[in-house]
Amino acid sequence: MKKIFVLDTSVIIFDHNSINNFAEHDVAIPIYVLEELDNFKKGNDTKNFEAREFIRFLDRISADKEITDWIPLEHENQGHFKIILRTDALSQDATKAYDSNSMDNKILNAALYMTKEHPNRQVVLVTKDVNLRLKAKAMGLRAEDYETGKLQNIESLHSGIETLSNFDQDIVDKLYSDFSVPLEEVHDKMPIIANGYYILQGSKSSALAYFNPFNETLERVNKHTCFQIKPRNAEQAFAMHAILKPEIKLVALHGVAGTGKTLIALAAALEQRRNFKQVYLARPIVPLSNKDIGYLPGDIKSKIDPYMQPLWDNLKFIQNQYDEQDKEYKQITQMLEQEKLMITPLAYIRGRSLSDVIFIVDEAQNLTPHEIKTVITRAGVNSKFIFTGDIKQIDTPYLDELSNGLSYIVDRIHGQNLFAHIRLVKGERSELANLANELL
Repeated sequence: MKKIFVLDTSVIIFDHNSINNFAEHDVAIPIYVLEELDNFKKGNDTKNFEAREFIRFLDRISADKEITDWIPLEHENQGHFKIILRTDALSQDATKAYDSNSMDNKILNAALYMTKEHPNRQVVLVTKDVNLRLKAKAMGLRAEDYETGKLQNIESLHSGIETLSNFDQDIVDKLYSDFSVPLEEVHDKMPIIANGYYILQGSKSSALAYFNPFNETLERVNKHTCFQIKPRNAEQAFAMHAILKPEIKLVALHGVAGTGKTLIALAAALEQRRNFKQVYLARPIVPLSNKDIGYLPGDIKSKIDPYMQPLWDNLKFIQNQYDEQDKEYKQITQMLEQEKLMITPLAYIRGRSLSDVIFIVDEAQNLTPHEIKTVITRAGVNSKFIFTGDIKQIDTPYLDELSNGLSYIVDRIHGQNLFAHIRLVKGERSELANLANELL
């Protein structure tokens, strides 16, 4: 029997196309959701875009129809949708049970009303708000997270690296003598993944390797030094290799704090400054206490500097590898002055076309899958995008390690020729930082 899914506002601003992702089942939208979307429709944030797109969709699909009646959705084999207007005469009233007339409780009442109107059908409240799901379950109402685009379990997220013990020593020796080995000599000895990285442990020696999908060879990975930043472990060597390889246009680096994600990305990007017109460093602004940056004093630079400070710290660390009189030190200062190196918030990017740039997005775990897609689709000719983040440190409401944008692209694009990703494991910031990661 077809179910009825009642959507909360959090689902709409997460994905404006969510109404079309419930197969043959019916979808109901409480009138209170439209009221909340009205408050979200103004602005340049992604949630504002999502609200506007959903409102336009409803307006288009309900033309010349009564929106409080069941209306068929656009595609074949889909169900119907309607707006829930009435929530009266309930034996259970969430506003009374929780002693609050909040929008969440009104939305709960709308879902409860649907169970009363359709006693023979299963009604499910769908929301990204964990607390609202708990409140719904306390009222005897089934509640679920919005699962589209969400990983089933974190163990399924590939690390980008394979460690192979007792590997053929002859292959290891050939990587050192010839640098590369053709695919036909290794395809039955190891799992082959496009842009996959390997730690090959032979009987006498080991080698770091990379499978090049463009010429179908297994190649040895050497440790490169970029702006005096040298990889301290295999994962960092792989990350730097992926960023320096021109054929790879999209790179994702994820790992816990202190593993060198941002520093490696920035150093390798600066090393390629002659191949691109600009180097962009960006990060999403996650406002404190849910306040917009407009609440902060000062001009736009003063408002965003506190959020951008980690990027400035990494840039200053690289610059301090040199004396002030060194050419490289002056080059970084000159790049900033000429705006060839830009540190900026990840805002107002919609509609832009970014050509001849290398674009680093830090803290990408705080982006939704749709926001990640929006950024990547800005890529123009000769552009490279690098996403870094820790999927276990998420500051955005309604996201977790299974549903954030960084996990999403690793899961969806893994194995494609233009994409490489590496999970960095070993902390290199300091012994104290490693101790905190392990024990706290």
